[in-house]
Amino acid sequence: MSLKTFPCRVLLHLLNRGVVASSKPLVARHAAAAARGRSPARSYYDTGKARHPGPGAAACARVVDLRSDTVTKPGPAMRKAMAEAEVGDDVMREDPTVNELQEIAADVFQMEDALFVPSGTMSNLIAVMVHCRERGDEMIVGDLSHVHIYEQGGSAQLAGVHATTVTTLPDGTFDLEQLESKIRHGYPDPHYPRSRLICVENTHNIQGGRVLPLTFLQEVRALADKYGLSVHMDGARVMNAAVAQGVPPSTILQHTHTVSVCLSKSLGAPVGTILAGSQDFISRARRCRKALGGGMRQAGILAAAGKLSLLEMVGRLTEDHHNAKTFAQALLDCDPPLFAVDMAAVETNILRFRLQEPSLSPSEFCARMGQVGEGEEAALGQGIQVLMYPHFGNSVRAVWHLGISPDDTQLAIQKMQFVASQYLKEKLRAQ
Repeated sequence: MSLKTFPCRVLLHLLNRGVVASSKPLVARHAAAAARGRSPARSYYDTGKARHPGPGAAACARVVDLRSDTVTKPGPAMRKAMAEAEVGDDVMREDPTVNELQEIAADVFQMEDALFVPSGTMSNLIAVMVHCRERGDEMIVGDLSHVHIYEQGGSAQLAGVHATTVTTLPDGTFDLEQLESKIRHGYPDPHYPRSRLICVENTHNIQGGRVLPLTFLQEVRALADKYGLSVHMDGARVMNAAVAQGVPPSTILQHTHTVSVCLSKSLGAPVGTILAGSQDFISRARRCRKALGGGMRQAGILAAAGKLSLLEMVGRLTEDHHNAKTFAQALLDCDPPLFAVDMAAVETNILRFRLQEPSLSPSEFCARMGQVGEGEEAALGQGIQVLMYPHFGNSVRAVWHLGISPDDTQLAIQKMQFVASQYLKEKLRAQ
């Protein structure tokens, strides 16, 4: 008997007992854990302890996973390409698939060279190490940037590079006068570090997937050139920015010296990031990658997925952006108004919103969305679990990706409306 022929409730029972190896073990385990009132893992996006009131999850609930675009899984075409990939030793530069991916990336980004790296965090760290070659060098970053908040201070911890911050504005930019004021002068004065690098982030994660204006990038580059600094872009989602602005990525990247682009988010590859820049930069980056343990051997199996990401997955990002806007509008249409959303800020696949009821915290809302509430199956025809995270600044973050269809988005809207109505009923009964 195949797994598909098992009754749903029997199968879930076996999964929870570890008898059956599931094709979706993380989702099943998350649902089961939510039903028992705890999370299987604490995410770095989770800024509070979520509670899970109510009767728990239904056995056959539909799961809409909006936690991050990192949860995407390779489809059949990508898995086929991975299985058939021609490979070699990439540390010896003999993996033809990795070499081809790097050539494709350099061409797409209009950079001289590119390097395949295991992760975005490593890629950003390598960029800092190459641009800031002396211990005590300094980089200037936004105070809400991913490299500053979420990468464990690797620039200081591992590279000996000091970071000074400028205030991140709501659109992901920062004030250019403040930026200029942070540039150190008078090197080699023994009192201060030496300014070497400016980091920008596009799209901006914490600020809700905001796209940096081209004029801002142009002005940052002009300022960097004036003082002999380099500009690195944490472009984990720069392809989303390019699609949102209707320009090729090279139009954005002409204003930077280097860029780090994730293949494992909305582009759908299971692993990998591209670091791109000049030939000299990449030559030095290759050495840093090896020192950090990122020199992979027959990595063509992974690079094959990255090739499909760059060549075939970019065009579909508009669907993610549209779905995010659809959900955002539904939040605004909720009656009575329970959510605060700035529609002008919903530019790509990341949606950040707030709750206007002080008694309903982001953690509580996410908990309600992630479980099947009492009466839900009768009201909606099925149980729906929408997974999302409490986020920075007392908000909720939801991220759309290739695993979320327009139909899934409508299910998430139905669930949101049900949770809102149930909450308001409870509030009225308590008055």
